[in-house]
Amino acid sequence: MSELTYLSGFGNEFESEALSDALPKGRFSPQQVNYGLYAEQFNSTAFTAPRAENRRNWFYRIRPSALHGAYYPLKQASLRTAPEQEVPCPPDQLRWNPFPVPDQPLDFIDGLLTLATNGNAAAQQGIGIHMYRANRSMEERFFCNADGELLLVPEQGELILHTECGLLAIGPGDIGVIPRGMKFRVALQQVQARGYLCENYGNPLILPERGPVGANGYANDRDFEAPVAAFEDREGRFELVTKFMGRLYGCELGHSPLDVVAWTGNSVPYRYDLGRFNVMNTVSYDHPDPSIFTVLTSPSGTPGVANVDFVIFPPRWMVAENTFRPPWYHRNIMSEFMGLIRGTYDAKEAGFEPGGASLHNCFTAHGPEAAVFDKASRAELRPQRYEDTLAFMFESRYVIQPTRMALESPQRQPDYLQCWSGLQKHFTGRR
Repeated sequence: MSELTYLSGFGNEFESEALSDALPKGRFSPQQVNYGLYAEQFNSTAFTAPRAENRRNWFYRIRPSALHGAYYPLKQASLRTAPEQEVPCPPDQLRWNPFPVPDQPLDFIDGLLTLATNGNAAAQQGIGIHMYRANRSMEERFFCNADGELLLVPEQGELILHTECGLLAIGPGDIGVIPRGMKFRVALQQVQARGYLCENYGNPLILPERGPVGANGYANDRDFEAPVAAFEDREGRFELVTKFMGRLYGCELGHSPLDVVAWTGNSVPYRYDLGRFNVMNTVSYDHPDPSIFTVLTSPSGTPGVANVDFVIFPPRWMVAENTFRPPWYHRNIMSEFMGLIRGTYDAKEAGFEPGGASLHNCFTAHGPEAAVFDKASRAELRPQRYEDTLAFMFESRYVIQPTRMALESPQRQPDYLQCWSGLQKHFTGRR
């Protein structure tokens, strides 16, 4: 959206004001703030978190957030939160067809469908994996998730995220991240929208270390964009929906909660164009581990082992010599949930469609389907461009537990295992 402007960078201190001199000078909470605004601090990490990890904002708003009615419980037919163990978690390979957008009117909140969870939201570890499906915008309704940070991965339709810090426009090929506890509403730019949502209960997402790659490569700080201040001064009858300890609650407001005129800090929503990811890959032999495609990571308490990694498989060149180029067959201590934004994923040429999903939990064997193995084993190994493709993975140290809805859904493919049934014995006993 060309009319929207952004602040560039990642993890830095930002400041933005929609009215001149709305930001106090020299102190965060003066006795009186210009324009009759209220000062309010927003902390998405503990007060005493180390400086490099501390995330907080100062908001200068028309009314304090404390001004709202009493909460009442809401129905949440398709939304679940960890720990979620309605049914046993099978070790099977699992795959789903795309989930359609229903015909009945649904906004972003109403259309959330939980496919899987792990960890424990109350213990601040693990994730929830949801599909969002919507065919109407949120106008008088707002959302606040007290359980986790939200990573949106659009697959269909463009969204404008109206947040306390300003506006973010995202569409297929972008991601958007909303800090835990921040209020926002979602406006559709087309008739309907669909995408994937990772609810991160653990440490906030950060850029992974580059290690021996050095100072450049992967996702660069400057390519992440935060919104500039834009406020709503609307009065009327509004509803704030808050997700707290796995439950949805609503309360009435007499004004829009997106009334922040100015702000300063580093706990901000942001977007990232996945096309800017600087892919690192082999230029000699062998297929590197998929960790080389990590865009963002939520660290766990164990160094090098993630609460969740967000990994992409974007357009790229493959030039490996004398190498089986699709992902190798493997069993992994990490659990892998995959989605497809566009095109074809190179290990699965049939049955894995945009808007669909697959789940391979820890030590569940998986890899290329039989037809892909056969073709890749015989292919001429010339430089090859993977062009029409954009898949992603949520990878976690914890087992990813599918919900009853996901396991019993008509979108689940009961014959997924058949994609490997054509694998033949080639052993001859001779070189």
